[in-house]
Order: sequence, then structure tokens, then C-alpha cells
Amino acid sequence: MVRVLMQFVLALSLLSIFFLRPTSAQLRQNYYSKVCPKVESIVRKAVKQKFQQTFVTVPGTLRLFFHDCFVNGCDASVIISSNATNKAEKDHADNLSLAGDGFDTVIKAKAAVDAVPSCRNKVSCADVLAMATRDVISLAGGPSYAVELGRLDGLVSTAASVGGKLPQPNFNVNQLSSLFASNGLSQTDMIALSAAHTLGFSHCTRFANRIYDFGGRRGAVDPSLNRTYVTQLQAMCPRNVDADVAINMDPVTPRTFDNQYYRNLQLGMGLFTSDQVLHDDARSRPTVDNWAGNSGVFNSAFVAAITRLGRVGAKTSTSQGNIRRDCSTFN
Repeated sequence: MVRVLMQFVLALSLLSIFFLRPTSAQLRQNYYSKVCPKVESIVRKAVKQKFQQTFVTVPGTLRLFFHDCFVNGCDASVIISSNATNKAEKDHADNLSLAGDGFDTVIKAKAAVDAVPSCRNKVSCADVLAMATRDVISLAGGPSYAVELGRLDGLVSTAASVGGKLPQPNFNVNQLSSLFASNGLSQTDMIALSAAHTLGFSHCTRFANRIYDFGGRRGAVDPSLNRTYVTQLQAMCPRNVDADVAINMDPVTPRTFDNQYYRNLQLGMGLFTSDQVLHDDARSRPTVDNWAGNSGVFNSAFVAAITRLGRVGAKTSTSQGNIRRDCSTFN
């Protein structure tokens, strides 16, 4: 009797796992092979044109993808514009620094896709963003990879939904790992995706506390920072600096997607506390050291991590989303 009961419980558990399987499992490569077979080359061409206009296309698009996936899932809800009755995600304080070129990249790529009659209104903005993210990484010298597709665009976008869902510059490893875990991502994924900071820039106000008055002590500097790097940062970001002044996240190879990010951490040159803690914390340091010395291993880990990121909260049911005609407004 006990054995029969145990078999019943096991069967019930397996059944529950089957029905609770996330909809992201329905994402797949070559999703549009029948309705828009050339979609990836169309998007790639549009992204390359934008890239040739400005390098900000790269970090802008990559950061947009991350911010989108971590709030309501990878559903392009971050691209929705606010209106008189709704303050959308993009206007939350944590999203105000998102570069306009990231939004523009998706909008132009979507327009290029819809310009093909057979593709019009067949490809979601969420999938265009996922493809564009892969393309900007490749254009900056990073790895290329096959993108899983099949996402629908979300039906909701509110600024109120953003709070507490994005990592902050002062986070420690526990806070980072917890936030990523809440999205089904491991600590290894977190360390890999943090390498997005090998590209792009930050405003001085985001790290000024580390180079002036650290810990509330006037003139104190974060002891985890490289002293020469501190002097350079203070020269570029003097006290009471214009808030619009921007500093490269990676001072060595700011326009190349590579593993220099981890080498910088080894030297005490992580711009944010949330960067430097990855080397200062004994739990994450071995991974940082490994990837600092092996770009191939890092690239593989990054591809695996960004693929898993692209599954977060993906909507594949028409009850959850649709394909927007205009990425910035609901249908």
C-alpha cells in the first residue's frame, strides 16, 4: 500500500512539473522560417546601419534587452511610451538613463521587417529586440549565437512595476545573486551577464560615492578601488560635476565586447561596487579569474547566460501578448 501511494505521489509530482513548465520552453530557433524566412538578415542589416551611425547602438540595445527582461519578462514592454493615463516602464527612474539609440534600433529594425509584405505584423518587437541584441554583441567583436524566437509583445507597461527589479550599482553578491535567482538565473549567469559592462558608459553620479566621501567620511575613497584609477576618475568627475558627464565602464577596451571586464576587476578597476564585488567576494572570484584568462570559456558562458535571460517571462500565449504594429504603443 505504501509503495502504491509513493508511486501515486511521484506521478502527481511529475504531472505538476509538466503543467508548470514555463511557456518559454516554446521558444525555438528559426521560429519565423515559414512566415518571414529572412527576418534575421533583415534585422541584422538594419542594426548594422544603425551601428555605423553611432556606437551607442551597441550598449544601448544590450542594456535595453536586460532591463526589459528583468521587469515584466522579455516582452518589449520597456519600449512602450507613456501617455496621459499611464506612466510606462521607460519613465521609471531606473530606466531614464537608457540610451535613445537602443529604442531607435528596435524601431528601425521592426520597420525594416514590416516593409516586407509577407513579414508585416508577423514578427514581435520582443523578438526584434532579442535579435538586435545578438547582432550588436557580434558587431562589437563578441560571440554570435542562434537566437530563440517566438515571444509575443506584452500587454502591460507601468513604471510602478519596475521598482526593486533591477540591480543597483551598490549591490553586493548576495543581492545580485538573489535578484538573478528570482528570474531563474544562476550566480554564474549573473557573473557572465555583468560583462555587459565591458561596453557603454555611466554618469558620474552613479559612482561618485566611491571616489568622494566613501562611507559618509569626507575625502574617503572606496578601498577596493585601484588608486591610479581613482585619480583618473576624480579628474573626469570632479566634485559637483555636471550630471550629464559620462565615463566608459571599461577604461581599456570600451568599444569591444571582450573579457577585459574581468581583468579590470582583478586590478580593482570595477566602476560600480556591484562590479568590483565579483572579484572581492571569494564565492565569485574563481569564476572572474577563470574568465579573465580564457576568453573562449567566457564567450561560451555568456552565450548560455544571455540565452537563458531571453527566456525570462517570455509570453507565447495570445492571452498574454500579441504582435505590436508599433513597438512604442499598444495595438
